[in-house]
Amino acid sequence: MKDERIQALDAVTRISVVMCDCTSAAASLARAHLSGPTASRCLAEALAGASLLGAEMSEVDEAVTFRLDCPGPLEGFLVEATATGTLRGYTKKKILNDFDGLGEPKDAEVFGPNGTFEIIRSVPGRILASGAVAVACGKGGRFVANGLDAFFVQSLQRRVRTAVAAVAGDDGVPLYARGVMAECPPDGDAAAFETVCACFDSGAAAKAVASASISPRTLLKKLGLPHAELRRTDALSFACRCSAERAAAVLAAMPEAERAALPPQIDITCHMCGRTWTVPTGGGGKEL
Repeated sequence: MKDERIQALDAVTRISVVMCDCTSAAASLARAHLSGPTASRCLAEALAGASLLGAEMSEVDEAVTFRLDCPGPLEGFLVEATATGTLRGYTKKKILNDFDGLGEPKDAEVFGPNGTFEIIRSVPGRILASGAVAVACGKGGRFVANGLDAFFVQSLQRRVRTAVAAVAGDDGVPLYARGVMAECPPDGDAAAFETVCACFDSGAAAKAVASASISPRTLLKKLGLPHAELRRTDALSFACRCSAERAAAVLAAMPEAERAALPPQIDITCHMCGRTWTVPTGGGGKEL
């Protein structure tokens, strides 16, 4: 799959499936942030989760934010997907010297024993919906997926199962970032959904999306939904709304006395994408 999100529906069981690949977007973002392998892998998983959540959006200018606060060394992440398919975000820590270069650590070592996931759907100036769930980090490698599942079950009372898979190379660039989400509506086939859930519980779903050679049709077959119809495909890409003008607006909001003490120009780095803008301040302070 290229960077895209595909939605499918099995008309008989009423089970819907969302599949995504955001590998190129995750790689671009990791390079922009100069993230190490551990943070990059976590960021890639988070981006895959946000990509799946993007299927929920209904407004043309809508965005969904997927956030985690946790006590572990990573401290958390914040990622965003928009209705146009753009992705951006960051991890709170980008280099984890205790883990980078030493193999892939367990989730509990990176995230800590628990965390709070928050999902917000919004349009400019207005929040459409939001919810937060506290999730324990188990021994397996499903913490991000468990956070998504818990949000749907606890906040929305919806039967959803999710798998995300990502790996980063020693240079910190993600090799893949993919995900799949299946949902059974109230009028869906509960027995068929149990079969789908077994695929997620065994790790087979995560293993399948980790394969670069797997096609959407083959993935649906592995989930026990060989007759599901592909309904919609949306392109995904890395992009950010930051600009020199927005950076200048941040300075303009500062008190005039504080701006006057700044050097003639300063660098402002966007937390969401890692890009740095050099902005004139109008100040007369010394160069840094």
